[in-house]
Amino acid sequence: MTSAGRFAPSPSGELHVGNLRTAMLAWLFARSTGRRFLLRVEDLDRARAGAEEQQLRDLAAVGVSWDGDVVRQTDREPLYTAAIGRLAAAGLTYECFCTRREIQEAPSAPHAPQGAYPGTCRRLSTAEVEFRRSVRPAAVRLRSSASEWTVQDAMHGTFTGVVDDFVLRRNDGVAAYNLAVVVDDAEQGIDQVVRGDDLLPSTPRQAYLASLLNMPVPEYVHVPLVVNADGARLAKRDGAVTLRDLAAVGMPADAVRRMILDSLDLPADSLEAALGAFDPAALPRGPWVWPGV
Repeated sequence: MTSAGRFAPSPSGELHVGNLRTAMLAWLFARSTGRRFLLRVEDLDRARAGAEEQQLRDLAAVGVSWDGDVVRQTDREPLYTAAIGRLAAAGLTYECFCTRREIQEAPSAPHAPQGAYPGTCRRLSTAEVEFRRSVRPAAVRLRSSASEWTVQDAMHGTFTGVVDDFVLRRNDGVAAYNLAVVVDDAEQGIDQVVRGDDLLPSTPRQAYLASLLNMPVPEYVHVPLVVNADGARLAKRDGAVTLRDLAAVGMPADAVRRMILDSLDLPADSLEAALGAFDPAALPRGPWVWPGV
């Protein structure tokens, strides 16, 4: 299978300039290395009506093209079920009945981040499992034998993060993000993952899971975010930050594209022009402060 990069938005609303900048970077990384560029809609959580269509229009408006058909996670449930079945057959899963509040309030291992799972349901007896099933539906967790895992990132170098007994399937029956993204990337031949650096802390979990499933670990590139004047990650509450809202105040899509490429010190006439000058080593390493309009 030909190697590929990807962009994988969640259809929860319109893309803002931070999302578009990451998409453009993912496209540049993939195209500059001769990879295909795929688009996957991560719609396992609630999707907003019309959001996917708007996102595709906005990506095209700033010059991001993709190969093949758009893939949607909601069409891929059999792949997730099969992966969980493989892990279960190897004794690497267990049922968990904890609520989010119980996990937050439970004591955790030293140095573990807030919310890391403390293993409450890991050693329940058969009788306890049966009783708890009658009270609350179960999530499925990974029975991890590692407490941390190390990955290599093109922007951040060596990164070691916590690995806990993370969720593989939520108690509503939906595959969890960490499971779905690993399965999807492997099945699609994605060997380069470019995304925002806010997702770097979850990456060791994903790489560890890939190793358990004998799936290849992709090349990771976690790029700086776009932030507001206060240094917080850009959000729609920060004013005109989507293409629709920016167009309404006089900034068309091509002007947004130019501004984003300028922020990367790249030629701004088109993505193709930027591609000719693209050098990952020369990319800015810090977040871009959105100047607004």
